[in-house]
Amino acid sequence: MNKIIVIVGPTGVGKTKLSIELAKRYDAEIINGDSIQIYKDLNIGSAKATIEEREGIPHHLLDFKNIDEEYSVYDYQKDCRNKIDEIRKRNKNIIIVGGTGLYIKAALFDYRFNKEEKSNNNYENYTNDELYNILLEKEPNTLIHKNNRQRVIRAIEKENINENNNCNDLLYDAIFIGLTTDRENLYDIINKRVDIMINSGLIEETKELYNKYPNSKALNTAIGYKELIEYLNNNITLDEAIELIKKNSRRYAKRQYTWFNNQIDIDWFDVDYDNFDNTITNVTKRCD
Repeated sequence: MNKIIVIVGPTGVGKTKLSIELAKRYDAEIINGDSIQIYKDLNIGSAKATIEEREGIPHHLLDFKNIDEEYSVYDYQKDCRNKIDEIRKRNKNIIIVGGTGLYIKAALFDYRFNKEEKSNNNYENYTNDELYNILLEKEPNTLIHKNNRQRVIRAIEKENINENNNCNDLLYDAIFIGLTTDRENLYDIINKRVDIMINSGLIEETKELYNKYPNSKALNTAIGYKELIEYLNNNITLDEAIELIKKNSRRYAKRQYTWFNNQIDIDWFDVDYDNFDNTITNVTKRCD
């Protein structure tokens, strides 16, 4: 049976680098598990691996949707399972890498939906206020407090998911690898990463895309873009936008840890940033 190795963890921790190294070691193809990296043109803000960084490794469900297209968890579930079948027919191993936990769980576990058209429920990039407004459209008289994020999401999703969902039943023989580092180091990595994105042209990328696709849901909800859109609309200063990107990215990383720890049984590995080969060695001992 072909291996399925799933690499998860918070934004900026080193998942992409590990996925490339493991793909070379295990003769594997990579399936993207990030909800923003599926979109074309959202390159800098999503930290999408460049062609050079992919080192010739086949990547799937990456950079393949226009940013004005709707794409749901249900769509990803179907597409990811189809890709797993395709790659297995080529007798290749599979690496799924990304930080969108709901996408990964929907694809690999017995996660069922009632209504396809209501399954566009990836809310990881939304603020509490944005989520609460979505809930109010469905339940104007809700008694749930807007800061109770998990209850708000559950209420939004209540009609989307089959009540007989066995979503903790794993459908594939998969190894779940999580990368982690201490919070202070992770936040420092995130802050520096945002500065690099700004210097690499994130403002210009956002401006160009916003001019073309002002109503794109992906563009207007993705961290890194939505804050700069506020700047472009003269609602905040550039410095405020950059600080907000950093703050929202740090909060997102914290939510990612919480979600993965509560939803999936994961083997966590501390990343050795001084010698990444040590991280690779430790992970491969688990995967061999």
